[in-house]
Amino acid sequence: MDNLVYTNDNCQGCNRCISVCPVLTANSAVNEDGENKVKVDSSKCIACGSCIDTCEHDAREYEDDTEQFFKDLKAVPTGEKIKTPTGSEVDKLKLNYNIIVVPILRAGIGMSNGVINMLPTAKIGHIGMYRDEKTLTPVEYFCKLPKVENPLVLVCDPMLATGGSAIDAVTMIKKRGYTNIRLLNLVGAPEGVKKVEEAHPDVDIYIAALDERLNDVGYILPGLGDAGDRIFGTL
Repeated sequence: MDNLVYTNDNCQGCNRCISVCPVLTANSAVNEDGENKVKVDSSKCIACGSCIDTCEHDAREYEDDTEQFFKDLKAVPTGEKIKTPTGSEVDKLKLNYNIIVVPILRAGIGMSNGVINMLPTAKIGHIGMYRDEKTLTPVEYFCKLPKVENPLVLVCDPMLATGGSAIDAVTMIKKRGYTNIRLLNLVGAPEGVKKVEEAHPDVDIYIAALDERLNDVGYILPGLGDAGDRIFGTL
């Protein structure tokens, strides 16, 4: 979760980012070589994007961690070249791990196809659980995972809200002997991220957008509602 938002060389030190940031002290004014700048504290930044929307100097950017994600998968050159659809030649890569993509049913299916398109040799497992609307706790009803050598499990769930489903899913996977696990999410809340990191500090989280917070019934704000209902048209 480090450095999701950073300050580039365009910063003029105008402090607009400080005024709109919802997290106190996530931004700090500094003087570098006689020039005023505003720096981001990655341990406090929730990557809400308020500073990016407000900055008139294009001085704030999201860090693209796609390259880091593939480094984490231990993709290494094979010494061969492949030709892309546009005619360019690039290094052919090989994954040191056997990837297992595990969507949490049902919403996770909505993003697992995209992951499989990027990693077509991956195996697929499934975990079935739903959130009890009264207790907000996850209830398990299915778990089936492939057996492969040297596995890396990528758990897919569009929303990381309270963190309960993610924590229980990772716990279920670990009980079945898998230890190398990553969590992939599209939208999350700081509360859920914190709980997952506390429960499973050995599991890295890759998340596309971190929203402001949870509401009083455990939904992400601003969020997008129930991901499963939206994906499968059951609103």
